[in-house]
Amino acid sequence: MNKIVPPQTLTAADFASNQEIRWCPGCGDYSILKAAQQTLAEIGATPENTVFVSGIGCSSRFPYYVETYGYHTIHGRAPAFATGIKLANPELDVWIVTGDGDGLSIGGNHMAHLLRRNLNCQVLLLNNEIYGLTKGQYSPTSRSGTRSPSTPHGSVEQPVNPCSFALGAGGRFVARAYDVGQKELVGLLKRAHANLGTSFVEIYQNCIVFNDEAFVGFAGKKAPQDAVIWLTHGEPMLFGNGKKGLRLNRELLQFEVVDVADGDWKAAGVLVHDEANKTLAGLLVDMPVGTFPMALGVIYCDSMPTFDEAVVALNRKVSASKNRDLQTLLGSGETWSIGENEPAAKN
Repeated sequence: MNKIVPPQTLTAADFASNQEIRWCPGCGDYSILKAAQQTLAEIGATPENTVFVSGIGCSSRFPYYVETYGYHTIHGRAPAFATGIKLANPELDVWIVTGDGDGLSIGGNHMAHLLRRNLNCQVLLLNNEIYGLTKGQYSPTSRSGTRSPSTPHGSVEQPVNPCSFALGAGGRFVARAYDVGQKELVGLLKRAHANLGTSFVEIYQNCIVFNDEAFVGFAGKKAPQDAVIWLTHGEPMLFGNGKKGLRLNRELLQFEVVDVADGDWKAAGVLVHDEANKTLAGLLVDMPVGTFPMALGVIYCDSMPTFDEAVVALNRKVSASKNRDLQTLLGSGETWSIGENEPAAKN
């Protein structure tokens, strides 16, 4: 008699590979890795059905450290590889791990098309605002004035805003978090996984060697309580322990910070977060930090049919309409009949 054994419940440790982790001590990637492994355990993922795809960079060593299938591909091309993987086997759960340089410089074109196509996958863009692997050159997200080996007198470029880029490219799920917010990050990754389509999650990640404390103003232990606002769909946009909120100046079409007295956010005119409102999302991701809090959480989510579903459906439709009779196929289209001592006659 066969004994039925229930499937094993996997833990975060089961998703940790036996590879030596080669990141600098104190790197924010460690926290993100732990959050990803915890997420995989909590969503009931299976190693044989999960694939991590990366390009080039510090973050792109990710596939070595997760006990799943993985592809460490070429610079900026992780979205292209992930698209091929998903179309070849739509049942696979595909995760892309990239950096601000890998995903938004040489890989910017691929990232844009991934977002507009809405492939069913998760994108974790680890943003440390620097090229860490190649020793600290400025990246597309580096702030103006950044001094680096490639900009010794300071960068003169305006940085790319990853979430604005994702919205502009047609992304349907755009979220933001930071490395040390472990609890919030796990919840956000679970939400991204539940979304059907390309889930774009920007994660601020501290580079302790080349760009240390770049995000200390809102992600540091001593950051003020009103430095960030965690967004929840259907909830008022409150921050600073509920003592402040975001109100829309309808004449200028921009946010303004208001004080909230006695918890009466309605009287203060505080907006309720609507994650399906793209205009609102655009305002949130463009808020200047310092004057306004850093917007974190799910900023925009408005699902639509996925690219892989559409491709599979089209292939099935085309396949069903094809004539499968070999002789009919051989005699169709451009054919010629050749008889003895006769010139070729075209049918």
